Formats: sequence, C-alpha cells, structure tokens
Amino acid sequence: MEVEKYRQILLDMKQALTDRINAIDREVRHEGMTADWSEQASERENDEVLESLGNTSEQDLLKINYALKRLDNGTYFNCAECGEEIPPARLELLPFTAYCVDCAEIIED
Repeated sequence: MEVEKYRQILLDMKQALTDRINAIDREVRHEGMTADWSEQASERENDEVLESLGNTSEQDLLKINYALKRLDNGTYFNCAECGEEIPPARLELLPFTAYCVDCAEIIED
C-alpha cells in the first residue's frame, strides 16, 4: 500500500486547514466595530459564518490527525469499525476517512 503517498496527502491537507483556521481566527478577532448599526449586524453575521467554517475545519483537522495516527500504527487501510479494507477509491476521495462505505452509512444514520 502507498503509505507515504497518503501521509503526504494528509500532511498537505493538515497544513491547508491549519492555515485556514489561522486566517479565520485573525478575521474574527478584527479590531473594533463600525459605528453603523446595519454594518455591525452584517459584520456579526459574517463572524458567525467564519466561526462555523472554523469549527468545521477544526473537526476535519481532528479527522486528519486521527488518520495520521492510523497510518503510524498500521490500521489506516482498514475500517475502524469492522476491520475490513477500505476501498482505495474511497481513500482517494476521503483520505481522512476511518470507515468503509457500509460502516460510514450506518454511523451517519
């Protein structure tokens, strides 16, 4: 199996997510609000969207870190639920997945 290929993909994804989270944090912590009430409402709405994106990015980062640990301990290519091999096409599409298609469908329901 192509351990180093997936390790590099995951590390690249991790770096991109870390950069995104840092950019979101900087944007949300912007200094001061404008005096215009309608502008403040728009800025708050924007901040909420950014925070939601940040939360999603942080969840994805946790999945990537878990996938990297699974690579290190030799379980990356097997489903964390049933132990069956995760199809290569699924790993290509979702390199941070821990589940085969059948188990993912059960878990997501």
